[in-house]
Amino acid sequence: MGPLVTTEWLAANLGTPGLVVFDATKYLPNEPKDGHAEYLRSHIPGARFFDIDLVADTDTDLPHMVPTPGRFAKLMSELGVSNDSRIVFYDQKGLASAARGWWLMSLFGHDETAVLDGGLPKWIAEHRPIGDGQGAAPPPGSFVPDFRAKQLRGIGDILRNVLTRHELVLDARAAGRFTGSVPEPRAGMRSGHIPGSASVPYTDLLNADGTFRPAGEVRARLEAAGVDGKKPVVTSCGSGVTACILTLGLRVAGFPEGAVYDGSWTEWGGRPDTPIEVG
Repeated sequence: MGPLVTTEWLAANLGTPGLVVFDATKYLPNEPKDGHAEYLRSHIPGARFFDIDLVADTDTDLPHMVPTPGRFAKLMSELGVSNDSRIVFYDQKGLASAARGWWLMSLFGHDETAVLDGGLPKWIAEHRPIGDGQGAAPPPGSFVPDFRAKQLRGIGDILRNVLTRHELVLDARAAGRFTGSVPEPRAGMRSGHIPGSASVPYTDLLNADGTFRPAGEVRARLEAAGVDGKKPVVTSCGSGVTACILTLGLRVAGFPEGAVYDGSWTEWGGRPDTPIEVG
């Protein structure tokens, strides 16, 4: 199973043993919607809800940070996931937050995971079946994690990289947020970007319907930002969610995936002691 699956593939495989489908929708603070409420209203039949704020470290003030391996294992087992499960993530916006679920599974050692290209909007546009409500709780699984620390970066890593420039940091936020010309959606955040980082709005990798552009186009856009397959890449965004779309894009384009800066701009822009560039 590749990093992306089509709606045709999912429709053909829906309900097969071992396949778990997750709605991993997360709306921004300035979007007046609740992902779980919308899931209850409409979802792909049999899909379970993957709460990005729950499958997280709940002992920090930063939003949806990576949980401990023990917490991740417990929550995924409760959601019916085992090490032999095949997992497909989608979201209600096309492709915005589903890649976060995909990346988390990879971070904890599970590679049989994919993102539904085009997400729920494409599924609905093709008049495929829809379910609603919570559904019965799945039988518990048994998930044993294999944490891959090299796929994760913290603020200390990024502070050092500002000096060394050993890794290329790609910022998935909209261009105006990167330059500092528009305010951040989270109150109290400074505007701008990490010094030396490159702007690659995640929407640049997608078609208007939320599907990925062809691999060659994705590769060309990433190359234009400085990706060469040799220099390590770290992706960042507002809070570690859409950064994972760039990480997925690196895979689609055939580049090494690199790592995700989990705290992203919420951590960097929320502190008074981190350097910032504008423009």
